[in-house]
Amino acid sequence: MEQEQFETRSSSSSMRNDDYNGENKVESLALSSKFPLTCWEIAGASGVFLSFAVGLVGVYLTLPDSDYSFLKLPRTLEDLHILRDNIEGYTSDYTIQVLVGYCMVYIFMQTFMIPGTVFMSLLAGSLFGVLRGVTLVVFAATAGASSCYFLSNLIGRPLISSLWPDKLVFFQEQVAKRRNGLLNYMLFLRLTPTLPNMFINVASPIVNVPYHIFLLGTSIGLIPAAYVTVKAGITLGELQSIGDLYDIHSIGTLFLIGLASITPTLISKKNAP
Repeated sequence: MEQEQFETRSSSSSMRNDDYNGENKVESLALSSKFPLTCWEIAGASGVFLSFAVGLVGVYLTLPDSDYSFLKLPRTLEDLHILRDNIEGYTSDYTIQVLVGYCMVYIFMQTFMIPGTVFMSLLAGSLFGVLRGVTLVVFAATAGASSCYFLSNLIGRPLISSLWPDKLVFFQEQVAKRRNGLLNYMLFLRLTPTLPNMFINVASPIVNVPYHIFLLGTSIGLIPAAYVTVKAGITLGELQSIGDLYDIHSIGTLFLIGLASITPTLISKKNAP
């Protein structure tokens, strides 16, 4: 009888241990789903972040002593007006610092998918005019997209798989079907709002878009939209809202250019035996 009671207690104790271990496994899985990155991947992303921070601090230290409380990422047109009015006086005497600082902020925002680059494009038009503004925006946007591409290639797969699983599957299927005309497809995506540019930047290495295709599609495909935004920045005072940037005429023009970019691919598929 005593032996049976002992076996019963042992069995219940074993079951409690199994339940405890099971709960620990569930908690461990939950934590891994919440934190899909390894310590090394987090350290790498932090290193990239700190590199930008050090660069911006270096630019800041080369500027004269003054009140720079106006230096912040613009979130509204009012913020943009304040930033433009205060920084405009520095563009002639501290041109290099302003250009380097502008590019670093733009690339930083693109790398870490921070919204608001449209305000930076408007600022380029307001400060530097159409030609220099478009050149600056296309360079910074392409560099930022490339930086995001390589960072995503290192740490992006678990993040994008958990954040946008359906969109990632769709993008992967489209890339696989258009492998022979991939450059035209990338141009189409950059010219039209079919997929967000941020998503394209971070998802392209995951779905095996070659970097040279990504680079060409980005640098060429961003020019029309950059032109529209930079040109609007010249008359910044007349802009009432961001929605005024893209009227029906502008959107229609971008779609027509986008359709023209994939026409050769469609024709080649139609003529294929």
